[in-house]
Amino acid sequence: MKKLSENDHIDFYRHLAFCAVGGFFGCYAVLVYSGVMGNAQTMNLLELVIDLLRWQLPDMLEHLGAFLLYAAATMLTVLLPFWWSVNVRRLSPIITAAAAMAECFIPAETEIVIALYPIFFAMAFQWSSFRGARNFYSSTIFSTNNTKQSSLALAEYLCDHDRAHLRKMWFYLATLGCFHVGASWAFCAVKWWFTRGSLAVLPLVAWGYFLAVCERRHEEAASVPEDEDADSDAQPTSPM
Repeated sequence: MKKLSENDHIDFYRHLAFCAVGGFFGCYAVLVYSGVMGNAQTMNLLELVIDLLRWQLPDMLEHLGAFLLYAAATMLTVLLPFWWSVNVRRLSPIITAAAAMAECFIPAETEIVIALYPIFFAMAFQWSSFRGARNFYSSTIFSTNNTKQSSLALAEYLCDHDRAHLRKMWFYLATLGCFHVGASWAFCAVKWWFTRGSLAVLPLVAWGYFLAVCERRHEEAASVPEDEDADSDAQPTSPM
């Protein structure tokens, strides 16, 4: 069996594909739901505390529900493989596709935070299922740490001129670039189809799923011992 080369960058391509998915949902939520982003929890938790201090319990419970969904999705990426040996990298794109379809049919009068529940769950699950590539830890669903890491890498290169820092910088810049390519596609989708534009993410999800499957096969091929691989290639000679 022919082995894949060690410099095969399938994990990097998979990472970029899901960055585009994360950028799509980030921009989609901001455009459709009055500037609220469903990919992260910082604003949601701040609003939860503010509503609690104001004793606006219905609003506080909505934010609490978003937090619990986000936490549950994160925990499930650990519990599902532990309990039932579920491959979360294959499950995550399915959950994301389901979230896109759910967003398409959520009534316009739905409360903003509740309308974002599918995105909160799907993006939390994606973030914990795909944590980076090329041995770099990198989020596919928001940009803060990716911006930080690319800036630090450039500063470190200016100090010691080690080209490893440049490789790191280009990795995080590519991550940011693909995130905003996905965001740009979401802008077009919302402009053309509004809430039904959520379905425009499905080709990106399908591409990411395909790359995740290819990555898994690459890992399985790389794990075959060389002597076993040689034995499988050997053919018995027929007597003359």
